[in-house]
Amino acid sequence: MRSVKLSKLLRFLRRDLGLPSQSLRLALRHSETEESIQLPMILWHYGLISLQQLDQIFDWLDQERSPACKS
Repeated sequence: MRSVKLSKLLRFLRRDLGLPSQSLRLALRHSETEESIQLPMILWHYGLISLQQLDQIFDWLDQERSPACKS
């Protein structure tokens, strides 16, 4: 079963960054764990996202982890 954090990250990647499901499936297959921090690096490693998108993902992850940023 996927963790809630990973599910939220996948939703962000699909909706906000417009990544195709095929890219996400590839990255998930190459991920050894469900740690959400590894998925963005795998996507970047395989050229499925740009450095700018990688930065956006890390910003989003920081916001998700910080309770002060929540409305």
